[in-house]
Amino acid sequence: MGILSFLNRVVTWWNGQTIGTQIFTWRHGVKVGEDESGNIFYRNGDDTKRWVVYNGEAEASRVAPDWHGWLHYTWDEPPTERPVAHKPWEKPHQENLTGTPQAYAPAGSIRRVNPEPRRDYEPWTPE
Repeated sequence: MGILSFLNRVVTWWNGQTIGTQIFTWRHGVKVGEDESGNIFYRNGDDTKRWVVYNGEAEASRVAPDWHGWLHYTWDEPPTERPVAHKPWEKPHQENLTGTPQAYAPAGSIRRVNPEPRRDYEPWTPE
């Protein structure tokens, strides 16, 4: 690990775990499981604390609903021990794409390569 990546971990929290989180996880963490994004979930010995170490940027919407429910004590067993039943109409989890090139842009949006002409208003022109 280079000096810049070490300093990055010391002073930022959004690029993965900090040094403090790594030490706490090393001392008290019991690994519970890992999701399809590579995020790793932990709890302490008496299950009074639960946390996630993100694989990459710390963005809460990257946690799938199954693990979110476990993190917030909605259910006691993690999805690795008791998988959550899903309805056939449920879509797969997708993180928040706002601010990325994959974000939703309506048909008339200027963010599209070829935006459709606007039909929801008529521009004012002076007489």
